[in-house]
Amino acid sequence: MKSSTGIFVFIILLSFFGCKKKEIEKVDKLQFEKSVINTVFLEIVDSIYMDRRVMLPPPSPRTDFKTNKKDTIGYNNELKKYWHYQDSIRNDKNRILIGVYDDVKKISPQETEILPKEINLSKYSYDISKETDEYKFDLKTFANNKKFDFQYTSKYPHQRDWDLNDKNSSMPVGTISVSRIQFNKTKTSGILSAGASCGGGRCGRGFLVIIENKSGKWKIAKIIHTWVS
Repeated sequence: MKSSTGIFVFIILLSFFGCKKKEIEKVDKLQFEKSVINTVFLEIVDSIYMDRRVMLPPPSPRTDFKTNKKDTIGYNNELKKYWHYQDSIRNDKNRILIGVYDDVKKISPQETEILPKEINLSKYSYDISKETDEYKFDLKTFANNKKFDFQYTSKYPHQRDWDLNDKNSSMPVGTISVSRIQFNKTKTSGILSAGASCGGGRCGRGFLVIIENKSGKWKIAKIIHTWVS
């Protein structure tokens, strides 16, 4: 009887340590993924972000319908104001306020459908847990970035309600979202989706981002434009 009890306890211990090992491996994998996204995040933002302050096109010439003539004087004045404002934005040394979606979720359905057409997936080991497991993106790493001021989008009204004509500096100029990364079997390449918007529900873009580790440094290898709104 004692022998049976000892075997039972041994099996329980093996099961416990086996589960513990899997939990540790899962944490290690997540920490690795977080370190990779932190490495490439700024490069992704620089490549795809949208600034609602510069999204509106130049004004069109106004026509006097009584005379059927264009108001060139008024138009030229409006055009000067437009380009002066555009230049002021480009020369502005203040940090650019970007809203970052709080949670890092699975690769979006749009990109999932496109993946097999764009990428050879035979070298990738798809992690199904990333379909459900999410985590909050940690912005503390980028708190002192000189170009961008990153804030969680949850601090503001939903971006679809932003007014593209609003020059209020307290609101982000656009939003960024990134997904979980699916790595290849050797952890030297990864795939994620990313999105950018300037608000108002009228301008947004989606991307597949291919990243690679070359000489110990993670960099963007390719960006595939997948959708626009």
